[in-house]
Amino acid sequence: MRAVRFHDHGGPEVLDIEEIDEPSPGAREVLVEVHAAGINPVDTYFREGAYDPFTLPMIPGTDFAGEVRETGEGVEGFAPDDRVYGTGIGRNHHGGYAECAAVPADRLVHLPDGVNTTTAGAAGVAGVTAWRALVDHAGLEPGETCLIHGGSGGVGHVAVQLAAATGAQVLTTASPDSHDRLAELGADAVFDYSRADLADAVGEAASGVGGTDGVDVVLDHRLDDYLQFDAAVAATGARVVGIGEQSPQVGFENDGVARSKDVNYQFMSMFNTPDFRVPLARLATLMSAGDLTIDIAREYELEGASEAQRAVLEESFLGKLVVVPDR
Repeated sequence: MRAVRFHDHGGPEVLDIEEIDEPSPGAREVLVEVHAAGINPVDTYFREGAYDPFTLPMIPGTDFAGEVRETGEGVEGFAPDDRVYGTGIGRNHHGGYAECAAVPADRLVHLPDGVNTTTAGAAGVAGVTAWRALVDHAGLEPGETCLIHGGSGGVGHVAVQLAAATGAQVLTTASPDSHDRLAELGADAVFDYSRADLADAVGEAASGVGGTDGVDVVLDHRLDDYLQFDAAVAATGARVVGIGEQSPQVGFENDGVARSKDVNYQFMSMFNTPDFRVPLARLATLMSAGDLTIDIAREYELEGASEAQRAVLEESFLGKLVVVPDR
């Protein structure tokens, strides 16, 4: 089979297309014919060596969707030709940038009819991260106000939809060319993240909603830029969930603002999800019902994996990028 692999850490140029043996599913594994694999920033971190993979050469790709080819010993509930999708590989297991992947059975669920595999292949990291942040960690409730930084991103545009589905008032930031689409996805107010009076605008939009004095829940993907900002716009008792940063040097200029409001901070990694099947199944139900969509900004063949990994870090677009292996 054809697969994207890297033998050494480095930039996108270390990714090569290689012809290798098709894997056989081990115990409690499912062999999946990959129809699509999402391109995520975390894939580039493994490639660069920030998070060492379990072995080299490595096939990148945390997300996947496709059809079951074969099941390994001890696997129940899956059969050949079942449509499936999942996430959570690529850290300690070969990833989805390949024509087939042997996937642990606890990292995938059945995909309902009506949800195409290209969409599902891009859903895992974005969907599970947003679910864990807003539902599991923040406990977002109807009538609360939720601020989502970077609403046009992979996680962001899913989080906007999940927050709207809970009945929360949804505020988000994005460049102007994404505002209309984010409003269609459920955002009540969309702000240009570059505006000088952003904190005032967010505070004004949140004031009086549900009787709070600010934003109840914040989803922050750039803690190094917005940690202090989050405290400034937070309501008393607000929950801030941090999912990433551009620089590991994250800190307050004045933590008294956060302490004065009893703000709760939760930093998280999707890879710590106790059981991936739980949020994956819920997200599949939402996609099947038409209550959750994954916007696909661009599709690449395996040969385009290097360009896709460059683009996911350097370019601005709404939604997700995917690799679609030749089938």
